[in-house]
Amino acid sequence: MTGTIKLAWKYILFHKAKSLILIACIFLTMILPIAIAILLGSFNEQIVARADETPVVLGAEGSSLDLALHTLYFRNQPASLIMHQVADDINKDSLAQAIPIHSLYTAQDFPVVGTSLEYFSFRRLQLEEGNQLAILGDCVLGEKVSRELGLRSGDQLLTDSENVLGLAADYPLMMNVVGVLKASGTADDSAVFVDVKTAWVIQGFGHGHQDLTDETEKDKLLSKEGEPIVASSAVVPYTRITDKNLRSFHFHGKESEFPVSAVIVVPVDEKGDTILEGRFQSDESKAQFVRPASAIRQLMSLVFRVKKFFDANAILVAISTLMLLALVVLLSLRLRKREMDTMFRLGCSRDTIVSIQLAEMGIIFFVALLLVAAATGLIWFFSADLVNSWLTANS
Repeated sequence: MTGTIKLAWKYILFHKAKSLILIACIFLTMILPIAIAILLGSFNEQIVARADETPVVLGAEGSSLDLALHTLYFRNQPASLIMHQVADDINKDSLAQAIPIHSLYTAQDFPVVGTSLEYFSFRRLQLEEGNQLAILGDCVLGEKVSRELGLRSGDQLLTDSENVLGLAADYPLMMNVVGVLKASGTADDSAVFVDVKTAWVIQGFGHGHQDLTDETEKDKLLSKEGEPIVASSAVVPYTRITDKNLRSFHFHGKESEFPVSAVIVVPVDEKGDTILEGRFQSDESKAQFVRPASAIRQLMSLVFRVKKFFDANAILVAISTLMLLALVVLLSLRLRKREMDTMFRLGCSRDTIVSIQLAEMGIIFFVALLLVAAATGLIWFFSADLVNSWLTANS
């Protein structure tokens, strides 16, 4: 048997190109469905787990799935917004804890998420360094944001410009980085967190006024009578909040009427959950009541139904690959007929010749299976990180 395997191995080494092509065909046929199964399983585990941790989400009427994904991963901006009054009313009734989410802007392509301090305890997020949000303009970075941008506590981060030519729209805000979160392996690692009031400043609902010197151009002045000289916020808006100008920042209008993109609702008990569901599912309610776990499971149900077609395709590809390998072997036997006749005349039995052929294919399959096992281990080991990077990839 040792001599048979040795002869088969020598033949494989001599015909490297042919052997490598056969190994690659077997490897690719097997690894693709395995990789899809592992990655899809990890995707399902991560997205369902985050959805299960979020009991209820409120948002404007529209796609429940888009609202759930927006709240969970800060993507897919909703077509319309709801008022912060919704969160205020829920907190007043003491039926649940309402956590506002304002995710409409980005900084270096990372989502800027306006929320409250309750969000960090709700998601069990801990600081790696620095402090929590305290004043307007403060921001706390997710671990991935800090790592990729090279920012730490004490640095500054400018929001991406949403206003290039207009004078009356929102302006970028230079935020002060006050803290960095520990890695959580979730979408929170790829977010820049600010207080919801800071998000409203970015949106243009809040602004400050700048003290101007006598050298300031007259057409930029709102008033020159008395001290200090004040500029119109519509002409000279602040893009940076400092200790000197913090007190000058204010909001026009009622904060309860300012927009948020979603509200996470954490009922205190089952009774409160039922009361809130009935309230927001009534015709009079202007907010949509969504259970993210239900919406995400419906999505994954559709994904797994589609996967059945890929599984069927993988089976057909495997069958066609085996047929191709059989054809290659048959053609190879024809080409090697004279070789086999010579071996037979030298004293090799026909059983030995067949054993050599089987050993060649066995070695090729064995090497392909080793590569599949190694690749499977690598995919499984890195699957969680790969899926998380895809879910939180910068849009």
